[in-house]
Amino acid sequence: MISTLLVANRGEIACRVFRTCAALGIRTVAVHSDADDTALHTRTADAAVRLPGVTPAETYLRGDLVVKAALAAGADAVHPGYGFLSENADFARAVLDAGLTWVGPPPEAIEAMASKTRARDLMGIRPPTNVTEADLPVLVKASAGGGGRGMRIVRRLEDLEGELAAARAEAARAFGDGEVFIEPYIEGGRHVEVQVLADTHGTVWTLGTRDCSLQRRHQKVVEEAPAPGLSAALERDLHDLALRAARAVGYVGAGTVEFLVADGRAHFLEMNTRLQVEHPVTEAVFGIDLVALQIRVAEGHALDPDPPRARGHAVEARLYAEDPARDWAPQTGTLHRLAVPGHVRLDTGFTDGDTIGVHYDPLLAKVVAHAPTRAEAVRTLADALERATVHGPVTNRDLLVRSLRHPEFAHGRMDTGFYDRHLADLTAPAPDPHAPLAAALADAHGRSRFGGWRNLPSQPQIKRYLMDGQEYEVRYRHTRAGLVPEADGVRVVHTDAHRVVLEADGVRRTYEVARYGDRVYVGGHVLTALPRFPDPAVQHAPGSLLAPMPGTVVRVADGLTVGVTVRAGQPLLWLEAMKMEHTISAPVTGTLSALHAAPGHQVEVGALLAVVEAHREDQ
Repeated sequence: MISTLLVANRGEIACRVFRTCAALGIRTVAVHSDADDTALHTRTADAAVRLPGVTPAETYLRGDLVVKAALAAGADAVHPGYGFLSENADFARAVLDAGLTWVGPPPEAIEAMASKTRARDLMGIRPPTNVTEADLPVLVKASAGGGGRGMRIVRRLEDLEGELAAARAEAARAFGDGEVFIEPYIEGGRHVEVQVLADTHGTVWTLGTRDCSLQRRHQKVVEEAPAPGLSAALERDLHDLALRAARAVGYVGAGTVEFLVADGRAHFLEMNTRLQVEHPVTEAVFGIDLVALQIRVAEGHALDPDPPRARGHAVEARLYAEDPARDWAPQTGTLHRLAVPGHVRLDTGFTDGDTIGVHYDPLLAKVVAHAPTRAEAVRTLADALERATVHGPVTNRDLLVRSLRHPEFAHGRMDTGFYDRHLADLTAPAPDPHAPLAAALADAHGRSRFGGWRNLPSQPQIKRYLMDGQEYEVRYRHTRAGLVPEADGVRVVHTDAHRVVLEADGVRRTYEVARYGDRVYVGGHVLTALPRFPDPAVQHAPGSLLAPMPGTVVRVADGLTVGVTVRAGQPLLWLEAMKMEHTISAPVTGTLSALHAAPGHQVEVGALLAVVEAHREDQ
């Protein structure tokens, strides 16, 4: 029996495993980087061990340090979570060699499936070698790891070598393995997967299907179980193939077999030898705790001969600190408040006041709804997200709500190209013209000590706000009757520092208002209070390349020096932030007149990276 378990991970998944351990009476140990010294998972565990450093390579990817931490804290088992070392066979062996229980599959199974090329060999699939125009488009993928790292779509043959080099470099940094391979890129397909769970007694469960087609940068955003609209024959094929993959490697524990479904056929992608981020939807539908079952299997217990029956439908949305309208740029800063109402499950690694840093994935939380039908589950999740309080960095919350309510998703007709087709519409601003007024009135009430009615009626108060890239000016007056806006057809019903009720065209609406510095949250809208007398804007030379987010410069284009000529759209720099790599390209054809970036440099958002002076014909 396991008495003390160390989770070799951080954030949301560490907290999630700790919850199950608490229910089972198992003591817990966290490991943490210096950046996570006060993180929720560090505070939640019964004991915590520091891994010196901040980057994943220094900390959570150091298997030797994690094993030492387990031994030092008196743990007798290790759970890898997902990501980091969860699919590292050498780490699993090191845990076992130290006399600890490994809550995961045998190292041999991890090894067989960790390399996507070897996994394809096991499944009898041969990737293309000499790519020609006829093979395009193709997908370059890292053989180790996942999450969209080391993955590139190639549509032009002349781009292949460059994308191969970029994928190898990113894969090496992320997984310590630069091996990549090429496979046909199937457009218009759906990403469908099967959850498997196996014990050491020969029983293998296949626990339904999940659809994970809504993805950005090859990383999932919305997942659901079961996958909608599959024929009975296709479901049988998916389950048979998943069972075949698990038995081929003598699998034990929880794992997922992933497929691309197109034209009614299932195309094998990979087997993930770990718990998936989206495992809660399977738990909701089957009424099980997969982490508890992982632990029971690791303790040697047998599964029941048959899995439980599926009931209802579940949908999960990943709430990220990112800006979908700016190429999914990750965001940093203080998470002032996160609360999700309704009967939904919230898995998170953050609490109010925590800092979202630059070193790790920008996932804030997973929100899961379960209901008797798909339509009810989708409606419940969309409503919970819309009503959620999310005060802090920019998030994808509005995108999630719109995605769930999009007709294509509502009718189960989505595929992996969903955001390629609809991102512009899904991120188009939808401002509420009364939100700035609510912000101004709440601010005025909060700042007034002695009653603003003493101001002269002829002197209106003026406040300016920026919302969705547009500037708004609000005028109102302090009177003996209260605050009176200069806005036609709008009546103030109630106002205080945190709540404003306005009536327009006979309809009353309530606005909850919170302010942190110059950032104002009005319902689901985010406003920036502008100064009364703004400072002159910082001027940058034309052609300046600014860092779109805080991060690390990981690469500079070969031969890039001051004085060289670059063409419009040419990749110049690669910036990595929060597990994503972002390409900084030349805005115009011209001469590189300044270069302030070098590999390894840490940069803040807005930092000047380089300047390209346009050639005369491009000016």
